[in-house]
Amino acid sequence: MHLNISDSWNPLLQKEFEKPYFEELMKFVKEEYASNACFPSPNQIFEAFNLCSFDDLKVVIIGQDPYHGEGQANGLCFSVNDGIKHPISLKNIFKEIESDLSIPYPK
Repeated sequence: MHLNISDSWNPLLQKEFEKPYFEELMKFVKEEYASNACFPSPNQIFEAFNLCSFDDLKVVIIGQDPYHGEGQANGLCFSVNDGIKHPISLKNIFKEIESDLSIPYPK
């Protein structure tokens, strides 16, 4: 499986990519994609690394509520592309932002 990440991350992560555990993990992920419905698409697994260079990173949010429906997952935690119905976890985040900060729920 090809790792598609921006150049700013490679010097920081290259040693990890070469370790046996990571190679085994990537083999497992490749097999899962070959035999099951997996989200996001394989080319979006590391999408966050492409949209934010390491030098621009300020905060990392790690989520554990995966999206189950076709077209929902886009490689970013708690995110969907425009035009995709918001999953419950994302609805709850926006409701809390609206309640706490008076920022309207995005349409």
